[in-house]
Amino acid sequence: MFSKFSLSFLLPALLFFLVLSGCFKKEEIKVNPVQPIPVKVIKSELKDLNKVLEYVGDIKAQDEVMIYPKVTGKIIEKLKDEGVVVNKAEAIVYIDRDEVGLKFNKAPVESPIAGLVGRVYVDIGSNVSPQTPIALVVNMDKVKISLDIPEKYIPSVYLGQDALINVDSYPGKIFKGQVSQISPVVNLENRAAPIEITIDNQEHYLRSGMFAKVSIIIEEHKKVPVIMKEAVIGKEPDTYIYVIEDNKAVFKRVSLGIRKDPFYEVTEGLKEGELVVIVGQQRLYENAAVIIDKNNGLNPGAKQ
Repeated sequence: MFSKFSLSFLLPALLFFLVLSGCFKKEEIKVNPVQPIPVKVIKSELKDLNKVLEYVGDIKAQDEVMIYPKVTGKIIEKLKDEGVVVNKAEAIVYIDRDEVGLKFNKAPVESPIAGLVGRVYVDIGSNVSPQTPIALVVNMDKVKISLDIPEKYIPSVYLGQDALINVDSYPGKIFKGQVSQISPVVNLENRAAPIEITIDNQEHYLRSGMFAKVSIIIEEHKKVPVIMKEAVIGKEPDTYIYVIEDNKAVFKRVSLGIRKDPFYEVTEGLKEGELVVIVGQQRLYENAAVIIDKNNGLNPGAKQ
C-alpha cells in the first residue's frame, strides 16, 4: 500500500508529465505544418480544332496514257525523250513498216494528249508491234490520289471537301486538294467506298508515283476551350481535371469533344483562362493547398 506521502508525490508528478506531453504535441504541429503540393499548370485558351481522317496513297497524273503503235515495223526515228513536253497529236517516234516488194511512208506514233513524256520504252532499231508499249505520256497540271473511305465516315465526306497533302520530298509544305469523286457503291470486301482527291499542280512539284499523306477535314470547331491531354484524369465519359483557384485545387468534371495533336476540346466544365493542372494532379485532392511551379515553361505570365 502506498503511503499518503507517496501519493502526494506521484500525483503532482503525473500532472506535470501530462502537461509536458501536451506541449510537445502542440510543438510538433507547429514544426510540421501541411506543405503545399507543387504542380505545373497551363492556362486554358480558345483554339480552332479540326477533326480529320488520315490516309496514305500514291499520286498519279490526272491524265496518264500508255501509247502503242498501230502498225508492225522497226523504229527508225525517235523525236521525244523522257521529261520533254509533247502536244496532242504530236509524233513521239516513227516506224518503218516497209515489206518486201512494198514501199510505205514512215508511220508516226502520236500522243493522244498534251503533257510530258514520262517514259520511252523503245530505241532506234527496235522491232515493234501493236502490242509493244512505246511511251507513257502524263499531264501533270493536275494530279490525283485514290483512297478507300470506311462506310461509317461516308456521310462526312462530300464533293469539293478540302484535303491536305504532305509528301516526303517537300517536308513542311502542305498541298491543298479537293474531293473530286465519290463512288456510289461500297466495296463488300473491305466495307469502304473509293474516293478521289484532285490537286492543282501547275508547278509540277507533285509527280506521279510519289507517296502522299492525306488529311480530310470532316469537322471544324472555331474558338473552343482546349486542354492538354496530360491534364485529363479518367476515361470517357467519366473525365475530370484539377483547376487552381486561390492557390487551392478544385476537382472538376469535364466533357471532351474532338482531339487534335496534344489538345482536347472541352465542351462542358471549363472556361477560358482557368489554370489547369498538367503535372502533379496524382497527389491532389479537393481544396488541397498548392504551389505553382513558375518555371514550368508552359504557362508564362499566368496569373495565380
